[in-house]
Amino acid sequence: MTKKPLTLINKKNIRVDGRKLDELRPIKIELNIIGNANGSAYIEQGKNKILAAVYGPKEVHPRHLALPDRALLRCQYHMSPFSVKERKRPAPSRRETEISKVIRECLSPSIFGEYYPRTSIDIYIEVLEADGGTRCSGIIAASLALADAGIPLRDLVAACAAGKVEEHLVLDLNGPEDNKGTDMPIALMPTFNAVTLLQMNGILTTDEFEQALNLAVKGCEQVYTLQKEALKARYINVKEEVEEE
Repeated sequence: MTKKPLTLINKKNIRVDGRKLDELRPIKIELNIIGNANGSAYIEQGKNKILAAVYGPKEVHPRHLALPDRALLRCQYHMSPFSVKERKRPAPSRRETEISKVIRECLSPSIFGEYYPRTSIDIYIEVLEADGGTRCSGIIAASLALADAGIPLRDLVAACAAGKVEEHLVLDLNGPEDNKGTDMPIALMPTFNAVTLLQMNGILTTDEFEQALNLAVKGCEQVYTLQKEALKARYINVKEEVEEE
């Protein structure tokens, strides 16, 4: 018996997970959850569960990699073998290597790296459970981990994807939508209205591209608000801890 194809958007424009076309997945953020890191963050975005940890600024090893005028920013994005339905090989894949480079380049403009010449800042992103849009969730968590580490930033970097699914433009694609549609992840420093990442997997018309970009920017602005709230909550807790001592 042939299986009926899954309909991702019904006649009332409600998506398979119950969201409207322009609605983000539920997002939960926590900071300072890894005691051995200089800064850390955890994000749940829909079914995505991702940890980010920052170490540094610290001495560069090997030393010949040190940059005389700024910090060396390094990023490692990794998906745990149990993060997807079919067990993933633990060794880094080409996709993970590419995403590591993409995240490093999109976060770099936000960091005052010139304050820390001849040092390294290392970012580790571990995907515990994946359900589409993990690079955007990883960017959100990594930017917060940098802030939690006390590294001076020009702005937080927010990230969100928009795309086209079954002829509809949608925000924040989940796994099934990501697999069957066109997705366009972007990263944004909202204070400067500066895009630090723009990618696209699939095809959009010029009008669709402009609409999807505007939709993704609005999504980034909503994420940015949640990032600031998470940071504020973190330092309210620090204040309360200090006052109790």
